[in-house]
Amino acid sequence: MSGTVVKPGSVVCVLVNWNGWQDTIACLRSLTQQDHPHLHTLIVDNASPNDSLAKIAEALPELGPQFELVASPTNGGFAYGCNIGIRIALDRGAEFVWLLNNDTVAPPDTLTKLIAAAQPPAIGIVGTVLRYMHEPARIQAWGGGRVLRWMGYTRHFLAPAPLGPDSFLTFASVLIRREVFTTAGLLDEGFFMYSEDADLCFRARSSGWELTVAADTSVLHREGGSGGPRRNPRTDRTVTNSGLRFLRRHGRPALTAMVLFVLSRLGRRLLRADFVAVRAVLAGVADWWQRRRQTSVVPNPGDTPS
Repeated sequence: MSGTVVKPGSVVCVLVNWNGWQDTIACLRSLTQQDHPHLHTLIVDNASPNDSLAKIAEALPELGPQFELVASPTNGGFAYGCNIGIRIALDRGAEFVWLLNNDTVAPPDTLTKLIAAAQPPAIGIVGTVLRYMHEPARIQAWGGGRVLRWMGYTRHFLAPAPLGPDSFLTFASVLIRREVFTTAGLLDEGFFMYSEDADLCFRARSSGWELTVAADTSVLHREGGSGGPRRNPRTDRTVTNSGLRFLRRHGRPALTAMVLFVLSRLGRRLLRADFVAVRAVLAGVADWWQRRRQTSVVPNPGDTPS
């Protein structure tokens, strides 16, 4: 695929890898079975300090020429890595971009079903039904969920639900029309991880696009595979920083929502006497404060990665 312009109607799948080459290769093998005829895949390695780059490169010849590996010069986070792939996809004429977590396995008909759900021209983003890798009968997220914008609490849908003004689609697997990026911008690289999906969904809706879920899809997702365990100091710090960034832009009202968000996170950790987590939340607040002036900066498709 390197340097080529993809065919009309084609899709470029973008996966971001960081230290997870085993998951990534398993995901890529599932993509070789997709029944859509015009799928190309970009694997963006986010400067993994382990041997991910070499391991993935070693596996590509047996997977086929439709896979391309791109090495990021730095680990700028999930949004940063996705944007590297998105820019390449848009430059090569892709009609849709399929953002897919590297710790997923997609059945062969997944992309065909996502494209079918995107046929109404008003649909800008299509979500996927996600199921737990270790327990496929159990739903992890029915496409996405809802954000309580007055305090930042997020809840995944576990069954079919209407997508209202506070709804978002999770970017573990999501199909995005190219025009969404040209009207709403790329992912906000100020989010190192978490909340970047809800932010783009809200911005796309503000630009006139509708969201939907391909209800007949079923992608397996290994919880915590991409970002590590949910309960650890690094995650607490990152979620706090990202949550404040999101609420400053989308909170209703913003200041009240931000205060309640921080108090809620601190309160839960104090109740279980987890003072390491308390310090991590406070560190996340400090991170946000240092970067707050960047909140309005959203990359455009023509921007180059910093």
